[in-house]
Amino acid sequence: MTTAEPAAPPAVVPCAGVPITACTPRQAVRTVLRLAADPARAGLPGSDVHLCNAYTLALADTDTVLHGLLRNAALNLPDGQGVVWANRLVHRGCDLPAQRVYGPDLFLGVLDAGQASGVRHYLLGGTPQALAALQAEIARRFPGALVVGAESPPFRRLTEQERAAQRERITASRAQVVWLGLGTPKQDREAARLAAELPVVLVAVGAAFDFVSGSKPQAPPWMQNHGLEWLFRLCSEPRRLWRRVLWGHPRFVLAAARGARNRTGR
Repeated sequence: MTTAEPAAPPAVVPCAGVPITACTPRQAVRTVLRLAADPARAGLPGSDVHLCNAYTLALADTDTVLHGLLRNAALNLPDGQGVVWANRLVHRGCDLPAQRVYGPDLFLGVLDAGQASGVRHYLLGGTPQALAALQAEIARRFPGALVVGAESPPFRRLTEQERAAQRERITASRAQVVWLGLGTPKQDREAARLAAELPVVLVAVGAAFDFVSGSKPQAPPWMQNHGLEWLFRLCSEPRRLWRRVLWGHPRFVLAAARGARNRTGR
């Protein structure tokens, strides 16, 4: 009787100068749960997990601090379909997944799969009303999920005293996974900051809180699968998202092309 060899780890490939772990949604769920369940977690620094789309990488192309923290992150996942397509085009010699790791799906997948092992979750972001709706929806869908804390931080930079109090609340909750829904790039900076201070897994999931709670409409699956979620969101919130699309998408294409050129020398 032969024993099956373990599956090879997902490839890590550069996109616009940022290392992206090209994994499937199922692999991403397993990776977050594995990080959360690490028996040595108490003696380790935290793990920051970033969901990268075209806008995230466009911002990183112009912001050296953001670029640096993404390069040093524990895990960067391809949240945008454009990121998946760019990686498959540039790294044609690699067998990369054709499906993105969508933030809301990762959030729901980890909540669901973590019920059996009692993973402890902390929610950070959104308005108090949205957080209450989110917690109610989580309780309805996943009655075994343990949400041990939730807070809506102010829409400004925290003072040192507020940061210390936040750390104390997260530590007291004994959370294993902290979900951040603070918007890009604030959530990425906060994930990196907290990962350096707390032995927990921090996942920056963008608008997942709003979509799961029902606070904002979500693009239909056919638009998501064809890379048109940006169009749906732009039509839903044109004043807030116009720059993300009109500036972010071209900048991402340029950054991805530059990265490909640097890699190949052409």
